[in-house]
This record gives sequence, structure tokens and C-alpha cells, in this order.
Amino acid sequence: MNATFSDPRLATLDGFRAEIDEARERADVILDRPPFNIVSMPQRDQLRLVFEAFDEDARVRVIVVRATDEHFSSGGNIKGFMEASPETVSKLAWNIAAPARCSKPVIAANRGFTFGVGFELSLACDFRIVSETCFYALPEQRLGQIPGSGGSARLQKIIGITRTKDIVMRSKRIPGRQAYDWGIATECVPDAELEKATDALVDELRTFSALAQRTAKKLLNDTEDATLSIAIELEGHCYSRLRQSDDFKEGVEAFHAKRPAQFKGT
Repeated sequence: MNATFSDPRLATLDGFRAEIDEARERADVILDRPPFNIVSMPQRDQLRLVFEAFDEDARVRVIVVRATDEHFSSGGNIKGFMEASPETVSKLAWNIAAPARCSKPVIAANRGFTFGVGFELSLACDFRIVSETCFYALPEQRLGQIPGSGGSARLQKIIGITRTKDIVMRSKRIPGRQAYDWGIATECVPDAELEKATDALVDELRTFSALAQRTAKKLLNDTEDATLSIAIELEGHCYSRLRQSDDFKEGVEAFHAKRPAQFKGT
């Protein structure tokens, strides 16, 4: 069903839809401005607000970002960049980073053109499932510009400086299979199987403890730039905290009883 929000800024969504499936504890953010799902400037802030709302919604365990039609997104509204104030432009990376800040698992389902801000939004997600029709690109060099929503920075963390320069400085398109081989995508599937693969990952993630999932995501995000010794130290603190949880007790009991665990997120 369509999601409703108390925030008046979300009374009318610009270029996308938001849905909640309570039975599957799933929320979907669906880019919906066919045929290329161009992302407008106001849409960026609305996307942030929707992610923040879903993060606080107890009905939601997993969030999926997907799109209508054959392309995820060809990128942002170019004219909008020229019309936006410097203050607005300076917030671009913050808005598009909303999936990374969200405490819940976020999956991007990408097919067709996934360019510019469409790619950057996907890079901010935890998992990227790509169709074999998918092409990733950061084409800003063709406009005399660079990525402005975290794309080059996130990509370099994933694939290193050499491959990132090849993509960014040449506005190079990377097909889905190559994105998988390079470690950008979590999974690459035939186009007809994209929804099935996404559904399967949602259902798999729901079997784990929500508390352990939140802890793992925050730990991995927080230690991405940390030294090894600091990362290990923080991991130990998180492990110790989860040691006291009801979910860990349930997991241990279920393991010894050879039955599926029934986690409650506490």
C-alpha cells in the first residue's frame, strides 16, 4: 500500500512513490518519472525525509530502492543545478547519503541506465542487485563538472583509485556484469529475475536479528576509515553489548535446540 507521512513536506512526492508491505516488513522507494526517472532538486530532500521516516517506522525491517520502467535513473535534472542556490547544492551529498545513515538494511535494485545521482543513491545503499541490462556511470565530466553527491568518494572506497579514475575522469559506463566482477554490485542477474532476486534478499535479511543487523551496519560504516586496531576495538565493544541481548540468548538456544531462531530485535 502507499505510505502516508505526517510531515507536510511529503504530502505530494516529486518523481517517486513510497510503499509499505506490512506483512513482509518491507518499504519500497520507487523512482517514478519515466522514461528515465530523472531526479529533481526538490526530490532529493524528499528522499532523505522518506528514509528518515521509514527508519523510525516499526513496521519496516528492510527498505528497497527501485524504479519503474527499463531504467533506474539517467541522473539529475541538469537545469536544476544552474537554478539552485550554492547552499542547496552543498546539501546534495547529505540528502543522497540517507540510505547509508538509515539504521535498517537498504537494497538498491538497478536495471538500465543508473547514472549520476541514480548511481550515487545506489552506492549509498547496503546492497546493490543489478540486472544484466544495468549500466553504471558518473558522467559529470561531460558537463565540465564532477560527481557532487558522494559518488567518486564512495566508489573509490569500493574499487580503489585506479578504477575510480577510469570511471570518473572518462565518464565511462560500466555494465552490470563488470560491476559485479569489480565488487560494486552484490549480485548480477538476468533482467527478468531482478525482482525475484530482490524479494529473496529481503526475505533473507528479515530472518536475522534486527538489533544485530543495525549493529553490524553501524559498526561497518563507522570503521570504514578506522585503523585496524580501532576497528577491532569497536567490534569488541559491539560484540559485548550484543552479548547481553535477548536475541543473542535466543540465537544460542535455537542453535542448540536445532530450530529456527525467533528474534524480537531486543
